[in-house]
Amino acid sequence: MTAFRSGFACFVGRPNAGKSTLTNALVGTKVAITSSRPQTTRTVVRGILHRPDAQLVLVDTPGLHRPRTLLGERLNALVTSTWAEVDVVAACFPADQKVGPGDRFLATELAKVRRTAKLAVATKTDLVPPDRIAEHLVDLAALGDQVGVEWADVVPVSAVSGHQTGLLADLLVARLPEGPPLYPEGELTDTPEEAIVAELIREAALEGVRDELPHSIAVVVEEMGLRPDRPEDRPLLDIHAELFVERSSQKGIVIGHRGARLREVGTQARKSIEAMLGTPVYLDLHVKVAKDWQRDPRQLRRLGF
Repeated sequence: MTAFRSGFACFVGRPNAGKSTLTNALVGTKVAITSSRPQTTRTVVRGILHRPDAQLVLVDTPGLHRPRTLLGERLNALVTSTWAEVDVVAACFPADQKVGPGDRFLATELAKVRRTAKLAVATKTDLVPPDRIAEHLVDLAALGDQVGVEWADVVPVSAVSGHQTGLLADLLVARLPEGPPLYPEGELTDTPEEAIVAELIREAALEGVRDELPHSIAVVVEEMGLRPDRPEDRPLLDIHAELFVERSSQKGIVIGHRGARLREVGTQARKSIEAMLGTPVYLDLHVKVAKDWQRDPRQLRRLGF
């Protein structure tokens, strides 16, 4: 009988490389927020894949990028401290884009991590023809040679179509140490519910707004609890949350004409939260300005960074 394996793997990559979608695809449910906006992930989410032969704990990380703000520096530090602690690192390189300076920067940083196994993952293969995938795989092998990263494997996957996600899970599991499960059966993430709710609200707020906003929205769940006067078979979860932006002009964008945009955000977020937690939700959202919070250490602390 094969020994049970358990351990940690993390997906790294530049912003919008498909890391969160891949985490969700492997775990089989939504534990990481995804958005068409780069730099969506801010917290390290652990998704847990339970198998008869293994337990794979997936650590999702923010996109590694050249930082322009204190927030950016802190997010990068989070990435490099995470990959020093896991058993295997899977670096994600989207197949619909050429290998660029951001990828080289990532691979160069990874080369400094000595003892950890590293895989190169060609993501988003559903967006390109087979000859482009082949070319991309050759480019990734060459990138490893150039910067001194020894890829344990180079594997093409599509989280959207599910193509080779099972193979990727096998490759990650093979590099975990033997040992008992780290989390109880059925648990899918160890991220606190408040943090997941805040992320789902932020995801809803990011969709459909102009490009200048993604970095500028932070969400804090002020209160969250079941409404006391409800019968057990008809629970209602009350959530009061605040969306913080950096400038008054951004506040206007998030609220929208006569509050239309904020209502839309609330509806979208509420549906996601109800699907995630399986409970009807009353969601109360307010938008506040925290001037230049990405550059202010005190405000970053208050907003949880």
